[in-house]
Amino acid sequence: MASAATEQAAPLSAPAASAAPEAARGATANVVQILRERGLVQEVTSEDLESLAAQTSLSVYCGFDPTADSLHLGNLLGIIVLAWFQRCGHTPVALVGGATGRVGDPSGRSSERPVLSEEAIERNVAGIRGILTSILERSTATAGATVPRVKVLNNLEWFGPMSFLGFLRDVGKYARVGTMMAKDSVRTRMESEQGISFTEFTYQLLQGYDFVHLCR
Repeated sequence: MASAATEQAAPLSAPAASAAPEAARGATANVVQILRERGLVQEVTSEDLESLAAQTSLSVYCGFDPTADSLHLGNLLGIIVLAWFQRCGHTPVALVGGATGRVGDPSGRSSERPVLSEEAIERNVAGIRGILTSILERSTATAGATVPRVKVLNNLEWFGPMSFLGFLRDVGKYARVGTMMAKDSVRTRMESEQGISFTEFTYQLLQGYDFVHLCR
């Protein structure tokens, strides 16, 4: 399972078939090479990803938290990456954060996100899910019937039934606090006057478990 980078002020669309770079013109298009050519890769956790993508079909996911009832221009990068993976024969998964949106991502923020009502979150989830489905299904139609179909999931499906004690036992026991505190998003907030809440601090555990659940 590969993880793509991660939010509609303007119409979003999948990459046009005529816009394929040099790496996409052969019979064995390598999605990682394509993304590198287009300047869409900053870093990868393993340099083996490029060779692996050439040998087998992968699944790749990108997360979208429901902080608003629509997407914004910043989400375009993640959507483009999902579309390219699909075009090259890999399975794209758009993950709507029905659970993580209730916690709030502390990355890039100097203060905690405002708490949304349950009704607002559900409304936002429905809106974002509809937009993602529409965009990525158009990408499927453009790429042809041979590409894998997109999956649009909501992580509340697996976090909702999980109890707090179950989460601590099955997820928390494998997390090292020192490693969690070393993350830039956490360290910066801890050094600020506002600090960071326990809720935000655990956001990265939810993200990590998303990966584990989807791999299973």
